[in-house]
Amino acid sequence: MDEDVILRSELDRAVNNIMAQYASQPGQLPPRDVLERQVLDRLVLMRLQLVQAQDTGIRVSDSELSQAIQSVATRNRMTQDQLRQRLAADGISYEEFRNSLREEMLVERLRQRYIQSRVQVSETEIDQLLALREIGGPEVRLANIVVALPDGATPEQVATAQRKIEGIRNVILSGELDFRAAAIRYSDSQNALDGGEIGWRGLDAIPPAFSNIIRGMKAGDITQPLRGPNGYQLIHVSETREASQQTVTEYNAQGLMVRVTPTVPVEVARQKIEALHGRIAAGEDFAAIARAESDDTLTRSDGGDMGWFVINAWGTAIGNQIQSLADGQLSQPFQSAVGWHVVRRLGTREQDVTETNRRNQAREIIAQRKAEEEFERFLRQIRSEAYVESRLAAPEAAT
Repeated sequence: MDEDVILRSELDRAVNNIMAQYASQPGQLPPRDVLERQVLDRLVLMRLQLVQAQDTGIRVSDSELSQAIQSVATRNRMTQDQLRQRLAADGISYEEFRNSLREEMLVERLRQRYIQSRVQVSETEIDQLLALREIGGPEVRLANIVVALPDGATPEQVATAQRKIEGIRNVILSGELDFRAAAIRYSDSQNALDGGEIGWRGLDAIPPAFSNIIRGMKAGDITQPLRGPNGYQLIHVSETREASQQTVTEYNAQGLMVRVTPTVPVEVARQKIEALHGRIAAGEDFAAIARAESDDTLTRSDGGDMGWFVINAWGTAIGNQIQSLADGQLSQPFQSAVGWHVVRRLGTREQDVTETNRRNQAREIIAQRKAEEEFERFLRQIRSEAYVESRLAAPEAAT
């Protein structure tokens, strides 16, 4: 990284891409010098992460990249040719798009690798969070504006940051800029160019110091300046929504399987399952036949009892059969990737999974918080260890 350089042409291209995205709303962008600094900070951090990915042996193959491009096209309901045409119309070369997507994949893999061994969530932590917070309650869509402070900020720096955040709030309340435009223009956060967008969060997923304030806010409200460990911020509530009870359909069934193996070819397995199906259809006990004949070691000792499960818990081949049956109905023999099967659907029920989901949500909240903290610490470390010389002028301040 010592000799790596971000060329002026790279910065101009990245800035121009941002400006093109806001071509119909140019007033939402900050002055060119501020925008350049924000984009340059992003480019530097991206370059540092790519070097780390390369040094740790992380790679994205051409086939993986092609699959990712196809996924992008599919999500946008396009063919790859139509995606190329759209990119060209937006002034983005296909090669530039490929390189950008590859870099995003590399950085995401770096993040996953880094946090994988560092983030663990215990059942005790889940219990503690559930005791403290109302998991699964109302949700809010948030955005923020950050005025950063350095570690060990002086009283003068704190006072300047406080004046700036208050000035930004006054600009928004006066109607001179909306929150999104103010975030793009003034925020020091990595999400500045996204209008400060944070996204949907449950009140349970927000630190208590903030959630207690946000709980009483309505859509459109903005907090007073809030002091945090990294500086001051404003939080905007864009939308709110109530959480609802969560249920899933569960199925109960019996099954037996004849596994296809090198010594039991497909045709032999098919003939055997058809013979077993005939015996069950003629009135023999399903459970007794499953105990004696089934190759499914998970259910054989229980007479083929598969328990209660969501539709595709046993795979899509079995799920499709179960879904097509009525309660009590026996399937025809069918094939999956591992062998031939017969199933009987015994019943269905609507199961309240709110509590299960609450625990899963609590687990995700803790894991996400830990992951963000770990990776932010990692980014600060690689940023502090790199020598970066910037020749851009200082940005404007809000008044």
